[in-house]
Amino acid sequence: MPRLENGLKLLAKGYAWLPDERRRTGRRVVGVRLGGLPAVGIEGPEAARFLYDEEHVRRSQAIPEPVQGTLFGKGAVHTLDGEMHRVRKAMFIALLMREEGIASLTRQATVAWDAAVPSWTRRSEIVLIEEAAQVLAGAVTRWVGIPVRDDEVPGLARDLTAMVDGFATGGPRHLRARRARRRRERWLTELVHDVRSGVTKVAEGSAVDVVSGHRDADGTQLSSRVAAVELLNIIRPTTAVAWFLAFSGHALIRWPQYRERLAAGDPAFAEAWAHEVRRFYPFAPFIGGRAPQQLEFDGEKISRNSMVLLDLYGQNHDPALWDTPYAFRPERFLDREIGEFELVPQGGGNPRTGHRCPGEQITVALLSALAVRLARLDWDAPEQDLTIALHRIPAKPRSGVVLRVGPSA
Repeated sequence: MPRLENGLKLLAKGYAWLPDERRRTGRRVVGVRLGGLPAVGIEGPEAARFLYDEEHVRRSQAIPEPVQGTLFGKGAVHTLDGEMHRVRKAMFIALLMREEGIASLTRQATVAWDAAVPSWTRRSEIVLIEEAAQVLAGAVTRWVGIPVRDDEVPGLARDLTAMVDGFATGGPRHLRARRARRRRERWLTELVHDVRSGVTKVAEGSAVDVVSGHRDADGTQLSSRVAAVELLNIIRPTTAVAWFLAFSGHALIRWPQYRERLAAGDPAFAEAWAHEVRRFYPFAPFIGGRAPQQLEFDGEKISRNSMVLLDLYGQNHDPALWDTPYAFRPERFLDREIGEFELVPQGGGNPRTGHRCPGEQITVALLSALAVRLARLDWDAPEQDLTIALHRIPAKPRSGVVLRVGPSA
């Protein structure tokens, strides 16, 4: 039986599309058609393990141009496989997975948050997702070693969030994302050129220094533009932690009983909070790649060059993995060992050897630290529309989470 095109269903349902298709068939694997291509949607730890095996699924030439043109950038590490991917990924691992580096960035972000608070108290209201993005954009850009003035940070934050906000849609949001990417790629391409020519000095060992000097598996130096793309692939996803902070504000409004416990600053509970926010709220709907040969998973034939899609949102709400999955319960992660193919808001597997995001530890560290500060802040939430529409990718609270911050903050 021929598979029907599912593009309109994806637009209408967003994050619910693949879970609904799987519920309709009663299976963890479902054959669909997307963008004119045959595709298979899969879910569960074994599905994640299957997807991250390069013998089964390849990422090169699998990421659609609209996503490359907005979110990742053309020529980015996400588009590589094999030895080229491993060598490029090793650069990110060295930059993003060192404990001292994560601690340094977290300190810079908390200092930036604390510095921003007094200005919030002087305004009648703030929009949390916007203010969090400015805090994070300024902190990570300086941590990376990119020279940036205070007055440049708001515009930078708007561009970085635009790239995330417009990657999975058409219309004005997508056009804003493309313009933002072009603007910031030009900016960082010039910086890399100036660093290489000696016009601009940066700290030895900083991300700007390392990326500017990196050579790929074939021994060639990255072009200045691709180096700019990879610098954006550090500062853009770090700024996107603002989504999780907005979701944290949403959760504290809906479940205020957690506020005092989070504000107490217990590291174990703060980390559990970060994991539950990332599990419960919608971030990436699915990830995928292409089958380099004919395959089979759980009885479903996968033809060569088909898309294989791992249902991230569905897996993070799978009752076989999570007790009462649609209940927000941070305590579920206290003293729980998390399998590397179970919790998959930012992908699965080993980030040192596969395609899983190497910045996930940074996300957890930043969210843990800043969510505690958010809980301690003296604020109340005015009447607002906190709806999170699952058809919108990426989803976010409609209001952005509006807060009134008190003078005692």
